[in-house]
Amino acid sequence: MTKTRTKIKIAIFVLLVGMACMFTAVVTDHWAVLSPKVEKLNETCEAAHFGLWRLCKKHIYITAENYVEEHGCGPISLPGEENCTYFRHFTPGQDAEIFEYTTQKEYNISAAAIAIFSLAFMILGSLCLLGSCTGTSKKRDYLLKPAGMFFAFAGLCSFISLEVMRQSVKRVIESEDTIWIAYYYGWSFACACTGFVLLFLCGFALLILSMPQMPRNPWETCMDAEPEQVE
Repeated sequence: MTKTRTKIKIAIFVLLVGMACMFTAVVTDHWAVLSPKVEKLNETCEAAHFGLWRLCKKHIYITAENYVEEHGCGPISLPGEENCTYFRHFTPGQDAEIFEYTTQKEYNISAAAIAIFSLAFMILGSLCLLGSCTGTSKKRDYLLKPAGMFFAFAGLCSFISLEVMRQSVKRVIESEDTIWIAYYYGWSFACACTGFVLLFLCGFALLILSMPQMPRNPWETCMDAEPEQVE
């Protein structure tokens, strides 16, 4: 029983790390970095990075010293003038010009909505954990089960949001109507991936650990039972 309690505490700690990673990913805008083709050095090019809520365009001066072929116009950490625009998710027809691609907004709305569901499941799981910490032993064991399920669902929603965002970036790069020809995923995307893995695996582990343990040898339990008296 002591070992099980220790495992549950470790799972809860890892879940806290996963929640922090996912929350960081949702509120930041470095999910993907987009770059145009750099034809000449010692000139200014326009790169972009975006998240669920806004797009930031950055004018970077590229020289022979800071040019990295796989990053194109970048890396995005280079100094330059930056201009950020929030997505107007629920205003029809407003953001087509941001990516110069009409279907981009639909993908971004989907990714943002699913990420909100992930946050909602994390909040529900956290409430169950708080309830398990303040109640009796029986109540604690009861609340750990839905907590594990909520965190596993949060991880699943995180994965779906990641896949929608990945498809969004792919559609942008493949479009003939945009200047972006290269991309790479940023640290916000890495945080979301980490949050997905930790939330899903540890949520499932918490659910398993909160289940009643089976006896090591079920046959011994059957043999120890009192025989029924035949009248």
